[in-house]
Amino acid sequence: MINALRGMKDTISPTSEIYLHIIETCTKIAQNYGFSFIETPILEETALFKRSVGESSDIVGKEMYQFIDKGENDVCLRPEGTAGVVRAFIQQKYDKAGGVRRFFYHGPMFRYERPQKGRLRQFHQFGAETFGEANVREDATIILMLCEMFKTLGIGFTLEINSLGCPTCMPPYRTQLVRFLDQTEGLCEDCERRKLTNPIRVLDCKNEHCRSLLSKAPILLDNLCQECSTDFTVLKSILDSFGIAYSINPKLVRGLDYYSKTAFEFVSSEIGAQSAIAGGGRYDRLVEFLEGKPTPGVGFAMGIERLMELVKMPETTRQGYYIGALCDEALERVYRLSIAKRSEAIVHTLYEAKSLKTHLKNADKNYVKFCVCIGEDELLDGTVWIKDLESKEEKRIKLENF
Repeated sequence: MINALRGMKDTISPTSEIYLHIIETCTKIAQNYGFSFIETPILEETALFKRSVGESSDIVGKEMYQFIDKGENDVCLRPEGTAGVVRAFIQQKYDKAGGVRRFFYHGPMFRYERPQKGRLRQFHQFGAETFGEANVREDATIILMLCEMFKTLGIGFTLEINSLGCPTCMPPYRTQLVRFLDQTEGLCEDCERRKLTNPIRVLDCKNEHCRSLLSKAPILLDNLCQECSTDFTVLKSILDSFGIAYSINPKLVRGLDYYSKTAFEFVSSEIGAQSAIAGGGRYDRLVEFLEGKPTPGVGFAMGIERLMELVKMPETTRQGYYIGALCDEALERVYRLSIAKRSEAIVHTLYEAKSLKTHLKNADKNYVKFCVCIGEDELLDGTVWIKDLESKEEKRIKLENF
């Protein structure tokens, strides 16, 4: 027997209903905020992620599904969504057209890492990106949009925010941080590597020993330039004015190299150690890194598999029809009636004659509102027998009226 690959799972009912509920809820809210849907390829050039996510990141260094295709192209399955959306934005020449553009997306991502609860090798994300808007109010709006999504889905959360500075204040802070790291002994192998490639990523280390060593590391928030400091103050004041609770986490640096200024993460205490359920921030230099015209950007991504453990599904109600034949002679009429009725409602049917008791049992199993049956008597007088499974009322009505 052939099974699904390790770290990859099928999504089947009733789990698929939860998945669709999340996608439909987030889609509606994103559209209300002025975002339009974008679909990018699952397969991209490896260079796209090396240049955007960064070769110093664990994603590029350890986790990508990368291979040479039959055309000798170095390609990989996308490990995240933002880089592909930016590539499409540049390819469509939107960067040169100017203006503000907002996109949302959802779909599978791939990372070769150790599978664990809430973390798979093929997983799904819902994300959104805004291009062309440098005002920090857009950062706040995206955070507010995420808050609305989680509240609508019935998911509790806490919000952490930070500022990662800009090309003005980051270089002197980086120098100060490297000086501190050079004087710190006992850092893990990953931290020693990151110290040379992207020192700020050291602050994101999950190793408890490293975290204790880094407790006295210099804080970027204490070294922000005037513009970054003002933006961060405005962000906090907006969240305060909307009653959004948050905590400032100076060690929140995000896992990708392209972020600057605002960084945020939504976390849940209900899914164990892997508590992040969404994260994002501003990336004003990414379009330029990928050879586009300098364009500010800000966005987020949420992991759908993690949300599926937390979402509170709305109460389901009976809907649609079950249509069954009580005799072989009625099968053709039942089949045609089922096809016709599907233009207006959900219809379940069975392509063989069964007893009324069996049809009622099947109708109840499919949680429909109406069970409809046709037998010899109904064929003779051109009627259908119908029972409302909520009110328990049953009657016969003319076929044309049904």
